[in-house]
Amino acid sequence: MFWTIISAVVVGLIIGALARLIMPGKQNIGVIMTILLGVLGSLIGSWACYNLFGYQNEGGGWAVIPFLVGIVVAAILIAIYVAVTGRRGSTTRGTAVR
Repeated sequence: MFWTIISAVVVGLIIGALARLIMPGKQNIGVIMTILLGVLGSLIGSWACYNLFGYQNEGGGWAVIPFLVGIVVAAILIAIYVAVTGRRGSTTRGTAVR
């Protein structure tokens, strides 16, 4: 159980970081939120691949398709998070800096 949680955090960090890399612009979110959104993206992406699309990893080994789908889902989650929370700390004299 302990190593499962550690593995989920590590994979979430990797997926979250890759999702932030493929997104344009700067995202003003911290490492913890990147990990959480990466883990959530990984879970949703894997669930979608296996349950909705019937993906089967017949060759065994590393399941690349769910990993890539997890990155895309995490990027969408990060975009939603940034849109909802806004860009905190980026105002000057009451007007937004663009």
